[in-house]
Amino acid sequence: MQVIQFCLSYNFKRLFEDKKTVIMKKILFLALMMIYACNLQTSKVIKNDGVLQKDILSKKSERGLSFFITSRGVGNGANLGGLSGADQHCKSLASDVGEGNKKWRAYLSSSATKTEPAVNARDRIGIGPWYNAKNIQIAQDVTELHSDQNKLSKDLSLTEKGTIVNGRGDEPNEHDILTGSQVNGTAFDDDKDHTCENWTSSSEGSAQVGHHDRIGGGSRPTSWNSSHGSRGCSQSNLQGTGGNGYFYCFASN
Repeated sequence: MQVIQFCLSYNFKRLFEDKKTVIMKKILFLALMMIYACNLQTSKVIKNDGVLQKDILSKKSERGLSFFITSRGVGNGANLGGLSGADQHCKSLASDVGEGNKKWRAYLSSSATKTEPAVNARDRIGIGPWYNAKNIQIAQDVTELHSDQNKLSKDLSLTEKGTIVNGRGDEPNEHDILTGSQVNGTAFDDDKDHTCENWTSSSEGSAQVGHHDRIGGGSRPTSWNSSHGSRGCSQSNLQGTGGNGYFYCFASN
C-alpha cells in the first residue's frame, strides 16, 4: 500500500513539475517572441527614420544656391556681351562655388529691336522657389518675387559667396543693380534706352537699376529692381550713381 501511495505521489509530483516546465517554456517562448518583435519594429523605425533623414538632407542639398548678386561685374560697364554674355557670367561665378550645373539666367530685360522682340527679366528665371547662399528662401515664385512678400534685402540679397554687397552708407556704395526692367519685371516699351543698348554698350545710353538694400534715391528708392536710370553705361558712370556693374542671377531649373 505504501509503495502504491509513493508511486502515485511521485507520478503526480512529476506530472505537476512537467506541466510547470511546459508553462514556463511557453512563457519564455512568448517573451522571446515579444523581444524579437520589438527589435524588428525598432529596426524598421530606425531604418525608416534613416531614409527620412536622408531624404530631408537630399532635398536640402538639392535646393542649394539658386539666387545671388554677382560678386563682381564683367568689368566693361554695362556691356555684358548681351543677355547671353550675362548668363555666362552668372554660370561662371556659380561654378566657382560648385553650383555651375544649374541653368543660370541673369535677371535682365532687353528692348525690342527691328528683328527681335523684347525680353522680360521675369520670364527668364524659371518658376522658383529661389534660395540665397545661406539656403534662405527669398521668394516662392515669380509672383511673390515681384510683390511686397519677397525677402529681398541687403542682408539676404547675397553674392554667390554668401557675402553682403555694399549699400548706401558704405564706402563705396554699390547698391545699384542692373536690371533694365520695370517694377513688374517686364521690359520698357517706350523709345528710351533702359538697357545700355541691350547690354552691349559701355559708353552711351542708360540702364535701369534697382537697389538691393531697398533705400536711396530715384523715383522708387525702395525697389529692388526698378529705382532709377544710371548716369551712363561706362564703368565710371555706373560707379558714379552708386553701382559697379552688378546684376542678379537666378537658377531657372
